[in-house]
Amino acid sequence: MTWIRTLSLSEADEKLRQAIEGEKSLYPKEYADPVHPDPSGASSIVGSHTLIPDALYHAFSTFGALMSPDLPLERRQHEMIATVVSVTNRCVY
Repeated sequence: MTWIRTLSLSEADEKLRQAIEGEKSLYPKEYADPVHPDPSGASSIVGSHTLIPDALYHAFSTFGALMSPDLPLERRQHEMIATVVSVTNRCVY
């Protein structure tokens, strides 16, 4: 198994804190609490990006933007697309 060093929120500098809070602000409220948080306090996939705050923000804010309620699809359609993509990619989350 691969091991990736992560930073906890207590170790985070201001840039990392802003990146995490910025991407979280774009997500639907149901995503606020990670199901399996890692030591960073984020989901393990987000935590794996804590050493590169810019990559963390841009990678995860993309999904947040794609889930925007301002888009023409309804929330349930967004969720169905995300589910099918995850299943197709054999992703567990």
